[in-house]
Amino acid sequence: MYPKTRKAIQSLIQEGIMPGASYAFIEGNDVQHYLDGLAAIFPEEEAIKPGLLYDVASLTKVMMTTTVILQLTEEGKIAVDDPVQQHLLEYSSSEVTIRHLLTHTSAINGYIPNRDALSASELKQSLVQLPVGENRGKEVVYTDTGMILLGFIIEKIEQLPLQQVFNKRVLQPLKLEDSTFEPTDVNQCAPTELHPKRGLIRGEVHDPKAFVLKGHCGSAGLFSSLKDCLTFAQMMLNKGESNGVRVLKEKTVEGLLKDWTPTGDLWRSLGWNLKGNKDHPILFHTGFTGTFILIDVLEQKAFVFLSNRVHPKSHTPTYLEKRDMLIDIYLKEKRKEQN
Repeated sequence: MYPKTRKAIQSLIQEGIMPGASYAFIEGNDVQHYLDGLAAIFPEEEAIKPGLLYDVASLTKVMMTTTVILQLTEEGKIAVDDPVQQHLLEYSSSEVTIRHLLTHTSAINGYIPNRDALSASELKQSLVQLPVGENRGKEVVYTDTGMILLGFIIEKIEQLPLQQVFNKRVLQPLKLEDSTFEPTDVNQCAPTELHPKRGLIRGEVHDPKAFVLKGHCGSAGLFSSLKDCLTFAQMMLNKGESNGVRVLKEKTVEGLLKDWTPTGDLWRSLGWNLKGNKDHPILFHTGFTGTFILIDVLEQKAFVFLSNRVHPKSHTPTYLEKRDMLIDIYLKEKRKEQN
């Protein structure tokens, strides 16, 4: 299945862009899994094994935070156009809405001086006071800040630490038994960066804000396996249902297949990015560590890709260029298979 896409992945590994990858294609009821390359190359080489846990980075945004926010809208606890201040009283701007946060159109300037030197409480205080620029609602600028603020809103509504909410509302209903925010066996985790201060990061979140905020971060922190990410993707393909358990309403998932930005023409959905076009939108999201999910609800197809491309060093510009080429190869190959 998808020989050109698989060959492109193998080329990325051979070129040293990433040590290896666990990935799969969904075609209706058919699922094909692949493991290529290595799980680690430092301090020694390790083979990839089934069930390997990856730090999925920003896939946390869509698998966890966005899913819970959508559930809360279904329950009438929040509305997309509620001001953030309505639910997070300490937030500094009266103009930013939940829609702005979900579509990355808030114009929040996310720069925080001495960010990595701050405690969790100091970082939270800085995040709720970040200034908002002039292009609110008019421009998409991808940032983790919006999803972190949405996580704070979830905690206020649910009166629980964020990761407990994720367990209750997503991990347990979907039976994502591999997935966790606190891996107990670091050797089951693909290592990420060889960090100048933290050393080899393994079994701890790579993202610096999530590392400080611990269990209260809506932008990163999830460790997951290929099997669990596939279960999530299949739930989305099945329009919110998995093995008889309804996680999202059918109309909620169908509603994601459109542009939700304030101007209606910036081509982002709620939480999710969009590929394709208005006649054939495809849900899409990436993670900094080397992960992405493409979900084509209309054609019942998906591509789930997990790697630790930041191990042991990150070559971000090269990787981003090659990743985008890989996705284009897949989409072209998918169209040819469809025809």
